[in-house]
Amino acid sequence: MPDPSSPPPVLLSIDARGVATATLNRPEVGNAYDAALLDALIDALPKLAADPAVRCLVIRGAGKHFQAGADIRWLNEVAAYAPAENYAASVATTRAMQLLNEFPKPTIALIHGACFGGGVGIACCTDVVFATPDAQFGITEIRVGVSPTPISTHMVNAIGLRHTRRYALTGERFDAREAERIGLVHEVVPADQMEAKLASVLDAIFLGGPTAIETTKRSFLGANGFLLDDRQVSMLAHEGWTQRYSPEGREGTSAFKDKRKPIWYKPA
Repeated sequence: MPDPSSPPPVLLSIDARGVATATLNRPEVGNAYDAALLDALIDALPKLAADPAVRCLVIRGAGKHFQAGADIRWLNEVAAYAPAENYAASVATTRAMQLLNEFPKPTIALIHGACFGGGVGIACCTDVVFATPDAQFGITEIRVGVSPTPISTHMVNAIGLRHTRRYALTGERFDAREAERIGLVHEVVPADQMEAKLASVLDAIFLGGPTAIETTKRSFLGANGFLLDDRQVSMLAHEGWTQRYSPEGREGTSAFKDKRKPIWYKPA
């Protein structure tokens, strides 16, 4: 059970204009996600989607980083769960990404610092992505013996199969300019200019008809096969939990926690 005295893992606000802001709020661990953060997103996104006062959603990260992927301590906990609970954890990750990807109103991600694993997934699931020059990216799940299946369809959607194959299979880190080149980021924006850039895009959004925007977004996703049904969510979650639960997945997360190379590493 989450500690009721702890700060909320996602801070939510809606301004008078209808701009909703979701701030990932676990700065002590680089906003790495755990069950509480996923549950907060799964609870908040449908409510924001259904609120007629909300015109768009901005996603930020508190502290020094945007989102550093899964909390490795949580992954080690989950690895020991029984199969049903393990599967449920993967469903939560997959569902949170699905809800963000299919959010009916424009979404904007403002990225700084680390953006790894699930952070890349969030970027892939948003409509507009800006990053500061210091941002660092990586689809790093394979480094700890797990698979990024909850975000796999969204990565291919955002950056294409070619770039997904490279970065999801190597786990290489890359900088903001490379993220811009492959289409993960729309623009690299100096930190002191980010709020002005956001304001200009918000103004453009508010010039559009809300229903026309919603229809257009759903048409784009639906016509190109990027709306997930329950069977696809189940399949992606199943692939994710079985790999995490495997001996390789347990070795990978243990090696990361112990700050050592996993047993499959072969030095040159």
